[in-house]
Amino acid sequence: MALIVQKYGGTSVGKPDRIKSVARRVAGYVARGHKMVIVVSAMSGETNRLLGLAKEISPTPDPRELDVIASTGEQVTIGLLSMALKDLGLKARSYTGGQVRILTDDAHTKARILSIDEHNIRRDLDEGHVVVVAGFQGVDEKGNITTLGRGGSDTTGVALAAALSADECQIYTDVDGVYTTDPRIVPEARRLDRITFEEMLEMASLGSKVLQIRSVEFAGKYKVKLRVLSSFEDEGHEGPGTLITVEEDVNMEQPIISGIAFNRDEAKLTVLGVPDRPGIAYQILGPIADANIDVDMIIQNVGHDGSTDFSFTVNRGEFARAMEILESVRQHIGAREIKGDNRICKVSAVGVGMRSHPGVASKMFRTLAEEGINIQMISTSEIKVSVVLDEKYLELAVRVLHRAFELDQPAQ
Repeated sequence: MALIVQKYGGTSVGKPDRIKSVARRVAGYVARGHKMVIVVSAMSGETNRLLGLAKEISPTPDPRELDVIASTGEQVTIGLLSMALKDLGLKARSYTGGQVRILTDDAHTKARILSIDEHNIRRDLDEGHVVVVAGFQGVDEKGNITTLGRGGSDTTGVALAAALSADECQIYTDVDGVYTTDPRIVPEARRLDRITFEEMLEMASLGSKVLQIRSVEFAGKYKVKLRVLSSFEDEGHEGPGTLITVEEDVNMEQPIISGIAFNRDEAKLTVLGVPDRPGIAYQILGPIADANIDVDMIIQNVGHDGSTDFSFTVNRGEFARAMEILESVRQHIGAREIKGDNRICKVSAVGVGMRSHPGVASKMFRTLAEEGINIQMISTSEIKVSVVLDEKYLELAVRVLHRAFELDQPAQ
């Protein structure tokens, strides 16, 4: 018997028959003696519909009221799923984030969880209830409804698993696990049986959309066993999914590379003819940070003749604003010119095996060179190598790198 937290995303609960299917799957776990806590998202498309209504009323909605509106989607789902479970003869009880007392800070629309009062949930579990909790939401100290940002239901699931010391947190989605890359680009992509938290963090931050990055951080911090599964496989016939776990739990030799991640939402900005003096990087990036724009990769060329060139990347949605800021910075620091390119992408090779296997970067560069693909920027960490390329080469680069690192071959 185990305590299991399951999270179901919007597509998994998108229609009444899908909700009934979830209820049958949960009933199967209960029949095997497990205690179950179920976290659900709003039905697919519902959050967008609610936010669209808000925008029709006000072009710049008040964040507090936006959270009041957006949180209602999950409230509908918990009620429907609890009804479906009761129709199957189970005891079930639904909770909003506020009823659980998922305490967050007051950063509306992107709040962070501070603590969870699990007392009522434990009591209900001991009395034989399936507990159904609304994902994506909580309350601040003053009792205001807050939401955790896009994908926040993943974080709710992991946070509850941590608070309850659950045996496993299972994230049900529309894919049956984490793949070596996007199967829509590389049909030969393989499902990974297991992946480390470090690798999953890199994959999530580099564009793999299977899990929200904050949920992976949370799981890694609190050592929550995380498993990604498909809710579209028949109950009783689901595969093992992908287990995300700490590296120390794995006794076998790690593959060198676990996956190829990519991100299309990138833009590059270059400041040409920057005076080569101490503090210049801060003078350029300080105003960018003040505008709450995240900077990813940074390159500064070797100075010559008293000047240098300075390049960095931002999310494509922040490109126009960043260019605007740089233009005023250019005049202030006396740089020659600002150039921008919002038609780039980032492709990355990720794997903890890199630590003990040199030569990953050179193999990656050689593979791209053989295809005539020019690398514009490079960034590395202990377990990843990322390159910025012209966007038109994205799919080709992902395919050839996937093949070069033999990710299409069955795991040994």
